[in-house]
Amino acid sequence: MAIRINDNGTERNMTSAEEAEYLAYASARQAEAEAQAEAQAERAVLRTELLTRLGITSDEAKLLLG
Repeated sequence: MAIRINDNGTERNMTSAEEAEYLAYASARQAEAEAQAEAQAERAVLRTELLTRLGITSDEAKLLLG
């Protein structure tokens, strides 16, 4: 299925070069979003482990850090 594009107010199908560029861009953005989500999840796990080792809750950590 061709991907549609609005080219200066005119709807048309993307050329094969435009479609390849768009799909590469979309794939890169998806990979970036997945990497960010993975990093955020890893930070959450590390934060939880640290709080457990310190024996405090996240609310207590917020009070200590301001």
